Amino acid sequence: MREERFAKDGYLFGTDPVPFLLKHADLFEPGQSLLSIAEGEGRNGVHLAKRGLDVTGVEFAPSAVAKAEKLAALNGVCATFIQSDLFEWDWPSDAFDITLGLFFQFVGPAARNELWRKMLAATKPGGLVVIHGYTPKQIEFGTGGPPNVENMYTAGDFDEIFLGCDILVCEEYEAEQRSGSAHVGMSALIDFVARKPRV
Repeated sequence: MREERFAKDGYLFGTDPVPFLLKHADLFEPGQSLLSIAEGEGRNGVHLAKRGLDVTGVEFAPSAVAKAEKLAALNGVCATFIQSDLFEWDWPSDAFDITLGLFFQFVGPAARNELWRKMLAATKPGGLVVIHGYTPKQIEFGTGGPPNVENMYTAGDFDEIFLGCDILVCEEYEAEQRSGSAHVGMSALIDFVARKPRV
């Protein structure tokens, strides 16, 4: 299903980064190592590589990985894009300054929690886990994302996995989104940023 979405011509979500990355630009500094999960067609990874970060993106759909590599070349930046199922990928431990997940709401709560645990484990002590997605109210807007309310996030969903972390941002809000032809219009969003304990 994911491959079918990305196998068509053009960039489904466009080539501009998710507005979240502009809103929280101060989190991302040149030289940081960053893992982006479910990277899609590369728009976010390429944007961050242009900012000087060392980007690794993991994406299941081969056509999306090919588009990401093409986009990086067009922008004259280097980024590593890996084609893999996130549940089969050999995740490293304590490896990245930032682990990033943007709109990866294709799984239910149990699988989501597994991915959040993997993200936290892959983050260096003192590093950041950064997550952005839709809240349940997004079902009412219907401007993007899955039709499954259980796949959406609320602030309380993060409590168990990130217990002991320093929560820097946890905000639910509504804002206009425009990302290619797939995400357009008013959306119900949530931003979450946690710092992994240093010891």
